Parts: sequence; C-alpha cells; structure tokens
Amino acid sequence: MKNLELDYKPLLLVPVLALLALPLVGSGSTWLTLTVAGLAMGMIIFIIASGLTLVFGLMDVLNFGHGVFIALGAFVATSVLGVMGDWTSSDQLWRNLVAVLPAMVVAMLVAGAVGLAFERFIVRPVYGQHLKQILITMGGMIIGEELIKVIWGPEQIPLPLPGAMRGALIFGDAAIEKYRLVAVVVGLAVFALQAWVLGRTKIGLLIRAGVQDREMVESLGYRIRRLFVGVFVVGSALAGLGGVMWGLYQQNVVPQMGAQVNVLIFIVIIIGGLGSTGGALIGALLVGLMANYTGFLAPKVALFSNIALMVAVLLWRPQGVYPVANR
Repeated sequence: MKNLELDYKPLLLVPVLALLALPLVGSGSTWLTLTVAGLAMGMIIFIIASGLTLVFGLMDVLNFGHGVFIALGAFVATSVLGVMGDWTSSDQLWRNLVAVLPAMVVAMLVAGAVGLAFERFIVRPVYGQHLKQILITMGGMIIGEELIKVIWGPEQIPLPLPGAMRGALIFGDAAIEKYRLVAVVVGLAVFALQAWVLGRTKIGLLIRAGVQDREMVESLGYRIRRLFVGVFVVGSALAGLGGVMWGLYQQNVVPQMGAQVNVLIFIVIIIGGLGSTGGALIGALLVGLMANYTGFLAPKVALFSNIALMVAVLLWRPQGVYPVANR
C-alpha cells in the first residue's frame, strides 16, 4: 500500500490540471472563477462520495442505490427550509445558518436511518455477490425515487440559496460566488473530520484494518458486521448532507438527481482508489475542475471529459491514485 504522506505525486494532479487550463482559458479572472467553481463542485462531490468509498472499500459492496440518499437529503432540506422562510430570506449570515444547519442535520439523520434499513433488508442478503448487489441496489434506488415522488411529488422543487449566500464577491475582474466558498469550507471540514477519525481514533484504525484484512480484524474479536453497519449508515448520512449541498448548488431538486450524480461518484471512487478518503478528495477535485473547464472551453465534450480523465489516470495508475484495497 502506498503511503499518503510520502507519495506526493497524486497531490500534484489538481494544481497541474489548473495550470494547464490557464493558457486555454486565456483570461486570468475567468480562470479564477472557473477554478473556484470547480473546487466547490469537487468538494460537494467528495462529501457524497467519501462515505461510499469506505462502504466500497470495507464492505466490498457495489451500492448503485447510493443516489437515493442524495435525493432524500435534498428533499428533506426543502421541507425544513420551507418552514423557515423568515430565516432564509434574511441578509444576515447567522440567521441563514440557523436555518441551513438544522436542515443539514435532519437530512443526515433521515438519510442515515433509511440507510440502516437499506443495509438490513436490501444489501445484507447479497454480501459477496457483486452482480446481485448491482441489480438489487439499483432496484432499491428506483423504489426510493418513486417513494420520494409519492411524498414530495414528481415535479422539480426550487431550493433557493439563503439571502446572505447569494451573489458574488468581486476580486478585480473575477466574480466568486459566495456559496462556492461555503461549499469549499464545508467540504474541507468534512475531510478534516474524516481524516481525524480514520487516523487518530480506534474506530478509524479498525476501519482501515478492515479495508485491508477483514479476517484479521475478526480474529481479534471485533464484531466486523456492526462496524459494517455503522460505516454504511455514516456513508448514507454523508450522502444526505451532500444532497443538501448539491441541491443548493443547483438551486432545485428532482427525484432523479441522485441517479444523475451517481456516475460522477463512481468515477471519483475509481480515480481515488477503492477505500481511500484522500484519493476520493483528489478524484473529486479533479472531476469538479474538469467539468467546469471543459464546460467553458468545449461544452459538447463536457459530458465525456471526466471519463477521459478517469482513463488517463488509470493508464498512469491502474488501481487509482491511492489504492488501499485490491478488488
């Protein structure tokens, strides 16, 4: 296994991609705007993907139903923020946070609770059976989307930004949207918390050990199944948080939004290396930057740009930038 602290080469991918885009974009102010937007998008994708990469690495579960937790978190946020209009319409940031933070917490709790049921009744019967995992989790996501339509309706629902998070900060000729900066801060906070838990706590040690050698952890007397369930619930809750962030990023939500983001999530996990939180961060930032640069430079190829990025990374490192599990 490569050491994240010593293997510095993947850390250069993000600045190298940004610098390569600078002469292509031409304008420094436009490049700065696109770069911050790409980093913000990448941080939101990281929040969504970070839980799934642990589920994939530790549990060896191909959960194609992860998108339902994204959509669920976003729709829960519309309900919570919808009854706090006086707080979200305020131009004072602290009043906006009083509304947004509870919406995030409730979305995480609901997504985590549904994730617990999803693991128990859908995922658990097909452990170790990848083809069945793909089929049954995709079926679970379809059912979840239909239930969301029953509760909130099939139509697109607006999720406007709170008053203080609207607009942009001006740096010379560059305009940096305020919410993009908020997304970067939240993403960094989630990464820092995960890095601390995985690197400094006993539960993190067990998770990392379980990713590499499940039998060894079980032989030491630890109940690995409970650890699995806990990781799955946390991953679902993070997807719910990411759904709130993504909904605010798009400023609207639809029942199919989770399925739309699923492709980006799996690209991030493959680029990062199965089970690697640091790799997922690098992969997410690369995906966010690539999507914004190509969306500006060549919109017709933007849909395929991240697949090309994944292919390029895998040609360099077939197991991802920081592989920690052999699948």
